[in-house]
Amino acid sequence: MLIIRTDNLTKHYGRIEALRGVSLTVEHGQIFGLLGQNGAGKTTLIKILLGITRWTDGTAKLLDEPAGSVRVRRRIGYLPEDHRFPDYHTGASLLDFYGALLEMPRAERRKRIPEVLELVGLKGRMHYKIRTYSKGMKQRLGIAQAIFHNPEVIFLDEPTDGVDPVGRREIRIIMQQLKDEGKTIFLNSHLLGEVEQICDRVAILQKGEVVREGTVADLTHLQNHVLLGLASGQTFPREEVQKLGYVISSSGEMWEIGLRDGQSIDPVIDLLRSRGLSIRHLVEKRQTLEDLFVQTVEASEPGVDRIIRHPRRRPL
Repeated sequence: MLIIRTDNLTKHYGRIEALRGVSLTVEHGQIFGLLGQNGAGKTTLIKILLGITRWTDGTAKLLDEPAGSVRVRRRIGYLPEDHRFPDYHTGASLLDFYGALLEMPRAERRKRIPEVLELVGLKGRMHYKIRTYSKGMKQRLGIAQAIFHNPEVIFLDEPTDGVDPVGRREIRIIMQQLKDEGKTIFLNSHLLGEVEQICDRVAILQKGEVVREGTVADLTHLQNHVLLGLASGQTFPREEVQKLGYVISSSGEMWEIGLRDGQSIDPVIDLLRSRGLSIRHLVEKRQTLEDLFVQTVEASEPGVDRIIRHPRRRPL
């Protein structure tokens, strides 16, 4: 089931083209990561999906409804990047306030508050003023308000920004729990290591266009590269393997074997076995999501939007 779908989505701000034909899909129960440099169009895309901004051309659907429709808004949750909660509230009173804005019955709000704050690890501080909360606690409270009304889709914009490693891990656990409950999460983050650990699929947005999209495993897979390791104390027969036509390089305690088109790793395995060597490690090499991201965008000028040159209209 498709939760989010955009087709050839464009958005113009005057002569600046913020989105240039963005097409992507997000399925039910996925954690979908949106990556891109500043100015790539990520915020514009999220605002369109939330109904804050109207698109110029193309289509955008959320939960099989046009993005921004009133019926959809009640079914989504949102944590903005630079949220500012009134610090005179407590965690409990803030959720009660937001629940009232969503027209949740008072009894339901009272029941839901301790449940949600326990999920995000704030139940013990629910009656403390927000001004006493740390950055990580405020981020967890932000997630609490985003999920308080039990939405089907949750948009999280930099949910681990400024949070220490322990706090980031806790937030990842929360996201995984929400996914296990059947929620769909749309995540925007600059912490690529975090995205790589938690996301099912990612899209890289570059100057208003989706330049790469797929599962993390598919995108980080390096074709024709194998990492091989022998048992401790054994010597890898590098010269003999090179004579077979393979490109060899050392990678720490491992050996990286490059396969040319049509080559198989089987002759190398046969050679090692004929020498009585024990293979302890044999995997396809992968790059990190950060490596992929840098390779994808490094050739382009960062943070610059394309300017549309509209033809001048002739006077009537």
